[in-house]
Amino acid sequence: MDLLDRATARTWLATAVAEARAGLAEGGIPVGAALYGADGTLLGRGRNRRVQDGDPSVHAETAAFRAAGRQRSYHGTTMVTTLSPCWYCSGLVRQFGISRVVVGEAVTFHGGHDWLAGHGVQIVLLDDAGCAAMMRGFIESNPALWNEDIGV
Repeated sequence: MDLLDRATARTWLATAVAEARAGLAEGGIPVGAALYGADGTLLGRGRNRRVQDGDPSVHAETAAFRAAGRQRSYHGTTMVTTLSPCWYCSGLVRQFGISRVVVGEAVTFHGGHDWLAGHGVQIVLLDDAGCAAMMRGFIESNPALWNEDIGV
């Protein structure tokens, strides 16, 4: 698989950031994601909607995955997420053979991206200051909701 250039990764991250901001504006947890095809086509986008929908399974990555609809294969696809994926979402990436994950930041939450890398998934960690600032602000304002989201 070709390496993803950082300019493209940042452009794709902007789609996930827009979803995260929309989720925050709705009173939800500001995590956004997008699934891109091997040819760079946006297949689906989504945001964490646990609060809005009252459904603990609607993480940003699962929402983007669902929005993409059924694909014959996920080989070559890229999941872009504003935050390191939790174990649930990391499992989704592994289960369906998503080839690459672009992570906006992993400072506020270090999820399963190292595990994914150890199983052959290409990880592009952008260390985006804007993503980290958005999550820090949310966590400071909503510690109970954040702890619920990450299962503490």
